[in-house]
Amino acid sequence: MAKVKVAAFSVSADGFGAGPRQDLQNPLGIGGPEIFEWFFKTDVFTTMHGQSAGLKGIDNDMALRGFENVGCWILGRNMFGPIRGPWKDESWKGWWGTNPPYHVPVFVLTHHARAPITMEGGTTFYFVTEGPEAALKKAKEAAKGKDVRIGGGVSTIRQYLTTGLIDEIHLALSPVILGEGENLFAGFNLRALGFKQTEIVKGENATHVILQRPNSHF
Repeated sequence: MAKVKVAAFSVSADGFGAGPRQDLQNPLGIGGPEIFEWFFKTDVFTTMHGQSAGLKGIDNDMALRGFENVGCWILGRNMFGPIRGPWKDESWKGWWGTNPPYHVPVFVLTHHARAPITMEGGTTFYFVTEGPEAALKKAKEAAKGKDVRIGGGVSTIRQYLTTGLIDEIHLALSPVILGEGENLFAGFNLRALGFKQTEIVKGENATHVILQRPNSHF
C-alpha cells in the first residue's frame, strides 16, 4: 500500500534537523551540513551531483531506499530556496540547477502563488497556497498509487505530524551536536501519535531508525 513518508531525514544527536539562520550561503542553516555528512559521502549523493563515485555500503543502501516507489514529493518553501515573502521575480528555480534530483512532480508549500516550473529530468515544481492538506491531496493524485515523500524541511514535517498524515519516518541519526537550530520533535509525543520503532540499522556514518504507524492508511 502506498504511504506518506519521510525518508533519510538527517537529525543531530540533540534532535535538530537544520541549523539556525538559513540563507543563500547556508542553505541548511549554520552548522546544518554536519548532520548530512553521512549522505554527502554516499554514491547516491555524488551520482546525483555528477561527482566521482561515492561510498557504497549501508548508508548508501538506506539513502536509496528513500527513493523507492516515490511518485511525488512535498517540500516547504524554505527547502525550495532562501527567498521570503512575495516572489520578486521568477528567476529562482531551486538549489539544484536545471536538473533537480526529484524526477517526479514536487509540490512546494507557500503563502505566495507562482506558476509551475518544468525542469529537466521530469521534475515539475507546483506551488500550493491552500495549506498542507491541500498539497497532500494534489500529491496523492499526482503520485498515481505510489508513495508521497515529505522531503522537509523541519517545519513542513512538523505540520504533517500535527495533522496526523505521516505513515512512516526514516531518521538518519548523525553523531553530532548542533546545540541550536530547528528541533524536529519538540512538543510531540510520537508514541501518542501511534508511531512504533520497527527497524534500526547501523550505517557507516549514521544510525537509521524507522518509525511506522501500523494502523495508518493512505
